[in-house]
Amino acid sequence: MVAWWPSLSPPGRGAPLCAVSLQGARVWIPHCTEVWRVAEVTRGYREGDDVLHLRLDDELVYPVGSQLPPLCNPDVLCGEDDLAALSYLHEPAVLHSLRVRFLEANAIYTYCGIILVAINPYKQLPIYEEEVIYAYSGREVGDMDPHIFALAEEAYKQMSRYGRNQSLIISGESGAGKTASAKFAMRYFTTVGGSLGDCSVEEKVLASSPVMEAFGNAKTTRNDNSSRFGKYIEIGFSQTYVTGATIKTYLLEKSRVTFQAKSERNYHIFYQLCASAALPELQGLGLCAAESFHYTRQGQCTHVEGIDDAAALDSTRQAFSLLGVPEAEQLELFRVLAAVLHLGNVGIRGRERRGDGCSPTDRALGLFCALLGVEAAPVARWLCHRKLVATGETYVKPLSRQQALDSRDALAKHVYGQVFRWMASRVNRALRSPEGHHTSIGILDIYGFEMFELNSFEQFCINYANEKLQQLFNLHVFKLEQEEYVAEEIPWVFVDFCDNQPCIELIEGRLGILDLLNEECKVGKGSDGSWAQKLYQTHLGSSHFQKPKRPMDAFIVCHFAGKVEYQCHGFVEKNRDTVPEELVGLLRASKVRAVPATAPGLMARAPRGEVSSAPRKGTQGLHWVSGRWEQSHGPLRLLQVVRILRAYTPAAGLEERVSPSLISSRLQGRSPEGPSQLFVDVGHIFPVHLPFSASSVHLDELRVPESLGLPSLRV
Repeated sequence: MVAWWPSLSPPGRGAPLCAVSLQGARVWIPHCTEVWRVAEVTRGYREGDDVLHLRLDDELVYPVGSQLPPLCNPDVLCGEDDLAALSYLHEPAVLHSLRVRFLEANAIYTYCGIILVAINPYKQLPIYEEEVIYAYSGREVGDMDPHIFALAEEAYKQMSRYGRNQSLIISGESGAGKTASAKFAMRYFTTVGGSLGDCSVEEKVLASSPVMEAFGNAKTTRNDNSSRFGKYIEIGFSQTYVTGATIKTYLLEKSRVTFQAKSERNYHIFYQLCASAALPELQGLGLCAAESFHYTRQGQCTHVEGIDDAAALDSTRQAFSLLGVPEAEQLELFRVLAAVLHLGNVGIRGRERRGDGCSPTDRALGLFCALLGVEAAPVARWLCHRKLVATGETYVKPLSRQQALDSRDALAKHVYGQVFRWMASRVNRALRSPEGHHTSIGILDIYGFEMFELNSFEQFCINYANEKLQQLFNLHVFKLEQEEYVAEEIPWVFVDFCDNQPCIELIEGRLGILDLLNEECKVGKGSDGSWAQKLYQTHLGSSHFQKPKRPMDAFIVCHFAGKVEYQCHGFVEKNRDTVPEELVGLLRASKVRAVPATAPGLMARAPRGEVSSAPRKGTQGLHWVSGRWEQSHGPLRLLQVVRILRAYTPAAGLEERVSPSLISSRLQGRSPEGPSQLFVDVGHIFPVHLPFSASSVHLDELRVPESLGLPSLRV
């Protein structure tokens, strides 16, 4: 039976009617708990009819409205490994196909043209062994089942054959498995590429993962190993051999060092150290159980089932050794991290008329100062006081208890930020190739789109990054692709895809959210509330900006993946990223040598974006966190894009992960330009694109054999 909808927008009553035989056709209709359900058409439909007669559980009448329900695909297409092969490509078809493949075929990968869609199974699967890598090596996409190795092989082939740099973009929601996919791709390249001469190059590239994860990953409510920073890994090749790699990092979530929400943890490395406190080499650091430290117990989740923190530290140290970091240097690094934990336990008393709010005899303060080799008395003083300069005179102003706590936390975040920067530079030094590389394959593993109960500055920056990635995808898949069709004079009707440029303009444009935030940071008494009012005055007319109904300082941004409400509290302070200059000066004088966070090369000056309370003229030298974020992503132009979209599923039971009610909760409030619409739009693009100039055989060299009897094709 062939069914055809005469029109998606039924004409008015005066239009001529056309009877269509649709009896027996199956359609998808929205459902309150299952999102979509299949119903059967029981009567014929006339163009212009108000209702459609359907059978679900019982006979029902479905109002047509402005759009007819989408048709079901034939059963023969159920479970297709490429969504582009479906007769009807729309949201219910995408969700149903992925569900069938996941539950019935145990397949986590599905193609949609040039996109690889992956569903996180939240368990180890035997599909990533070395023999599987070699099975995909040298094969064309489509020869074997969809797999991350198939895309990695395609990138490797394009690079080795044509000398073109390649990139894989791994994107999706938090907890979707992006970091794991990045590691699988890295392992594929280092396995098939090998190395020329130094057999340890590929081992060093793989060893970078446990180190970066220990210092940059943490448990969140959705993921036990969530990346709290973005990274771009560029693997260099000489011909087909791996020669080295470079890792660029973006926007570490430093606020996690001093605060964790319920059921979340600080960075893995802190719990690894606490679990290994009994080691002889760590005895002098004053470490104990993670429950004893303020910076590791706030989430009330110091232990995670299935994670052995002590064994993880062994893996981290082995990876450091493989990267050429000596044991003594590792211990100095752990010394600084232990000092950060003790700093969080420094007590600040409520201020009285006399006396400091922090005592130099505080045990935690003493351990912090002893580990970093600084004197306790000046640290105690400048934690609770601030130096001000006005009209040529210097004043010392006592801080309130909350201000002193903020000063303590700012110092902790600053020190950890320096440790992370040192760690990343040390890894890059080990991976750097002396002779450089001719070509490269980049892997962008960036934080997924986040939407929690409470969303702050960190989620805003993360989601902004995902908006930029979506725009990049639109550029390569739709704009540039269709322009090439036109250049080659292919008859073509342009696909009207959903462009997220208006949302990006709202964020980064003139007088946009970031622009107003940076201006607020320049005001001496700038506050979150004042900034919120400026947002309302400027952007309430925008279709991508909304004000919550509740009386609070918050705003809603309509992202491509859904609406997210952000609480304004903390935006201004986090964007300023301030640390008192007096405390930084004390750390400069540290007597501990070879400590990354206090070494002259790293602590000689406050990094860009950090504003001290020292005197300054004007504000032209200030560079805020959001400004650095825009600059770091501005030049990011990836020539070859392979987008890996992940399913929106939490770590729960198998049936719960794919239940219709769960899908419904994920889809509530999302914009119509979300991921499923992306699949629909991609379905309009040619799934295969042949490079016109890549072949060495020219058209005038082709001859059709006479035996074929095809005179019309002969030249």
